[in-house]
Amino acid sequence: MSINMNLLVGLAMGLNLLSLGSSRMPMLINTVAAQGVALGLMPLLLEHGVDWRVILLALATVAGKGLIIPYLLRRAMRAASIDRELTPLIGYVPSLLLGASGTVAAVILAGALPLLPQHSGTLLVPGAIATVFTGFILLIGRAKAISQVCGYLILENGIYLFGLLLINSTPLLVEAGVLLDLTVGVFVIGIIVDRIQRAFDTLDTRKLTILHE
Repeated sequence: MSINMNLLVGLAMGLNLLSLGSSRMPMLINTVAAQGVALGLMPLLLEHGVDWRVILLALATVAGKGLIIPYLLRRAMRAASIDRELTPLIGYVPSLLLGASGTVAAVILAGALPLLPQHSGTLLVPGAIATVFTGFILLIGRAKAISQVCGYLILENGIYLFGLLLINSTPLLVEAGVLLDLTVGVFVIGIIVDRIQRAFDTLDTRKLTILHE
């Protein structure tokens, strides 16, 4: 694995911490989008001879994780008139501490695992474990539905990183995971908007001013 690959995984791990420390929804969504683009470029760096399936996987990942789902999340955010999450179930500083501790633990755990020679000494496995852990923190520690959707997407990004370990033997399986990610993301965001419309009989965000925390 090249140095560039480790740099992208390290970037994804840094974005994990940024997502845990951000109270602003646009920043959180942009973080998820940037992580999706970074993950989309990784398959191109895993193989010396890139075939059409790997290129298709990279394009689908960048389009789905980096563009389409973040766009839908921004639409849902505007429809719900939510810009910040002021009262998370787990505070931002504790979330950061948990995320940093989980990242260190992931590196230690990956060093103790009996990995294949091509995977040992790289950041792919610890990055996957740390990303899954970050997704769990967001799912459990955030109260807003959009933040929880972002947590789910980050968790799925960690699973995607695990899938890259098998890309040489089963690239189509990883592609199926990308399509599942896109499908679930669309359904989840659709449910959020539908609930707003059912509650207020409109998507006019001015109706949401009657809500109180």
